[in-house]
Amino acid sequence: MKKLTEQVICNYDDPVAQTKYGKLRGLKSGDTYIFRGIKYANARRFHFPTEPDSWNGIKEAFQYGHVCCELNTPVPHDQFTVPHFFYPQNENCQYLNIWTKHLDSKAKRSVMVWIHGGGWFSGSSVELLAYDGENLAKADDVVVVSLNHRLNVLGYLDLSEYGEEYKDSQNAGLADLVMALKWVNENIAEFGGDPENVTIFGQSGGGEKVVYLMQTPAADNYYQRAIIQSGGPNGIGKDNVIEHRKTSKRCAELILHYLGIAPENVKELESVDWYDLAQATMNAIWTIQNKEGGMVNWRPHPDGEYFMGHPLDFGWRKESLKKPMLVGSVLGEFSGNFGTSIGDGIKNKWSSETICQYKKEMFGDKTSEISEYFQKAYPDRNPADVLFLDTRLRRGCLSFCKSRAAAGGKTWNWMFNLESPFNYGTVAWHNAEEPYVFRNSAYIEAEYIPGVSEQLENQMAGAWVSFAKTGDPNCDIISNWPAVEGDSVPTMCFDRVTDLRIDHDKELMNIYPDPVFKGFPGSKKMYAMFGVEP
Repeated sequence: MKKLTEQVICNYDDPVAQTKYGKLRGLKSGDTYIFRGIKYANARRFHFPTEPDSWNGIKEAFQYGHVCCELNTPVPHDQFTVPHFFYPQNENCQYLNIWTKHLDSKAKRSVMVWIHGGGWFSGSSVELLAYDGENLAKADDVVVVSLNHRLNVLGYLDLSEYGEEYKDSQNAGLADLVMALKWVNENIAEFGGDPENVTIFGQSGGGEKVVYLMQTPAADNYYQRAIIQSGGPNGIGKDNVIEHRKTSKRCAELILHYLGIAPENVKELESVDWYDLAQATMNAIWTIQNKEGGMVNWRPHPDGEYFMGHPLDFGWRKESLKKPMLVGSVLGEFSGNFGTSIGDGIKNKWSSETICQYKKEMFGDKTSEISEYFQKAYPDRNPADVLFLDTRLRRGCLSFCKSRAAAGGKTWNWMFNLESPFNYGTVAWHNAEEPYVFRNSAYIEAEYIPGVSEQLENQMAGAWVSFAKTGDPNCDIISNWPAVEGDSVPTMCFDRVTDLRIDHDKELMNIYPDPVFKGFPGSKKMYAMFGVEP
């Protein structure tokens, strides 16, 4: 938890905000108001969400609401570098949180709605310490919102084979996100926000959710700008979309089988105890992935009506192209402290001979050429850093930006390159930029660098907030940052010295081999938690 830097005030009649459904009493930390655990919708299992209940009197909004149930919640291997905070889980998880400096409907401050990572299967609005919105709201005078929504089998199981009532079950979690944005549109003015100036932003799976919302017509009127952080730039191909939907239907069939529910009695699935449903789901996943050679991929399915599919697979919607976008990733992503093991991982202690050995093992006869292009792209970095580059998301961002720009969408590209002091120096990993966007780097032990972190926070938060307010990241702190045009991609590289580079790693990305992702430590143990032998 964050340390307290301001006295927290809470009185019976202050602070109180009026919503469409009733009055809420929150907290006041210095000059910032905090409202937690606001119900934005109700939902039956496997159905689209509905309006939340109204109430009389004043309801307390002190504590975070339930987070979505997860099929497994293992102890994270990256707890030191990406501190996690776990909260009680429940299917009844449609809650959001607000940080603001105003409870005046005339304030009209820009609104930034954060969508958490964890893919479409795990995570929550409070899972990472970096997600706390108080410092961003306090320093930059914006209204920050975060939210929970249904995940995994609860949000994306395809039961459309079992009747009209369940024809949209595979998009229920996406519909939660739309309902949350609708709640913000209808109520945020009472929290000092401008419903006509809303930016949706998210990281990893949250970044992909931003892309998917832009391909969801029902969300069009509820936001004006979008920011993608390390997620969502890669399409999966129309053939894979078809295969994933087929697999989701097969998963539903197996779940019913393992629970002993006849297809004509599918409605019984709505009342099955969560633990039993989770166990049946894990059994179904194991069967599909280990006996049938398939892959269960929890995510919405394009239906040509509610959700139109990833733009690189199904084309860009003209409605979303009108909305400006920031797109970027970090230098190492899953190849740094997260996934790939190279030696002891303490790269800044390696001899030049050791570095050469590892490069030859990884790149073979391309070692010399890749080393040359890396030196050209990143002249100030340790030569060992070439071993830890992300290519999947970086290449995805480049193609995504070019495709969107060609279609007429205004798009800016960025990279986060700061090396942390962890292990004598570690290439930036997946999630590393979030503390800087939220102005929370001082609370992340593995990342904080006195003097450097404060400056980088000002630059990143300044650019993100400028974009949220104006649709352009250029501001007093970060300037001369052009949008992507044609085949050229200007990239703002956030580092100890932040600078703009144009096509700096183009040659490197063209020749660098695809990484072999080895998975997270302990990933095979997830099945055992529900009595399934992997």
